[in-house]
Amino acid sequence: MDFRSDTFTKPTPAMLEAMLKAPVGDDVFCEDPSVNELEARMSALFGMEAALYCPSGTMSNQIAIKVHTRPGDEVICSQLAHVYIYEGGGIAFNAGAQVRALEGDRGMITAADVEAAINPDDVHKARTSLVCLENTSNRGGGCCYDWEEIEKIKAVCTAYGLQLHLDGARLFNALLSAGQTPAQYGQVFDSISVCLNKGLGCPMGSVLLGSAAFIKEARRIRKKLGGGMRQAGYMAATGIYALEHHVNRLADDHAHAKMIAAALLEQAFTGHMLPVETNILIFDVHGGWTPVKFRDYLEREGIRVMAISPTQVRMVLHLDITPQMVERTVEVIRTMA
Repeated sequence: MDFRSDTFTKPTPAMLEAMLKAPVGDDVFCEDPSVNELEARMSALFGMEAALYCPSGTMSNQIAIKVHTRPGDEVICSQLAHVYIYEGGGIAFNAGAQVRALEGDRGMITAADVEAAINPDDVHKARTSLVCLENTSNRGGGCCYDWEEIEKIKAVCTAYGLQLHLDGARLFNALLSAGQTPAQYGQVFDSISVCLNKGLGCPMGSVLLGSAAFIKEARRIRKKLGGGMRQAGYMAATGIYALEHHVNRLADDHAHAKMIAAALLEQAFTGHMLPVETNILIFDVHGGWTPVKFRDYLEREGIRVMAISPTQVRMVLHLDITPQMVERTVEVIRTMA
C-alpha cells in the first residue's frame, strides 16, 4: 500500500494492451500516429492550437519557461512551486532567468501578489516576463485555484504584457474537484503542461499546449534538451487510454483521501492538516510522534507514506490504492495511540 506519491502507479492490464496495439512511427519526424493522436486530442480538449508530447512534466515546464523568457528575465511563481523547488534549478540552468518567489497561500498566489511583484521598466531591474501557476498545488496539499482568481491574474498579465504558464501536474484532479473545464484553461493560459503519470496512471509523459508558433519553438527546445523521441507511440497510447478511462475515476481518489483524513483527525497525535480538496493529505504529527517515527510504524504494517518535513507527513491517493487498502489503512490509524 504505497501512499508516497501518485507517481508510483503501474499500468493497468488494459493500458498495457493499448501499448501493445499502438501504431508507431518516428516522432522526431512527426510520423508517430499515436503521438500525433494524443497531441491532437489534448489540443482539441483544451481548445489550444497545438501540443507537444514530452517525456516528463519537468521537461514540459522547462521548455515553456525557456520559450517564454530571455536570459536575465524574471519569472514570478509561488515559493512552493514545483518549477522553483523541485526542478533542479532548471529555470536558471535552462532559461538563464531568475525567480521572484512569492509567499502566497498553500502554493497559490493572487493577482494582487503578482502585480506587486512586477518589476518597473528600469535597467537596474530584471525584466518580468512570465507568471507560473501550479494546479493542483503539490506542497499546498492538492489545493485548487479559484477560477475567478486565475482570471484576475490573467488580467494583470495582459495589462503588463506578461505570459502566463500553468504547471498542470494534477490538472484533471483540479478540474474534477472544482467543476471547471479544460476549455476554460485553454482560453486563459498562454501555455499549459499536463502531466500524465500521476493521477492518470501513465508510466511517463506530459503534454505541453500552446499556440502553433509557441509549440514550433517548443519542439526545437525539446530537441536541444534531448527530449526528441522515436517510437514514442507506445507510451503516448497510455495517455490516450488514460483520457478515455482514468479521468472520472479521480473522484474515487478524492473520496478515499477524505476517508483517511477523517480517521487521522480523530487521533490526538494529528496536528494541523491542510484542507483536503483532492488526492493529497499533508498533516502535522506530534504527541510523541515524529514524521519519521510515524512513517516507520506504518511501514511495518505494509503502508508506505512520506515524511516531507520535520513536522509533516504526506499521503497521496491514486488508482493503485483500492477501497480495501483504504479500509485497512483507516483500521491501522485507529489503533495508533
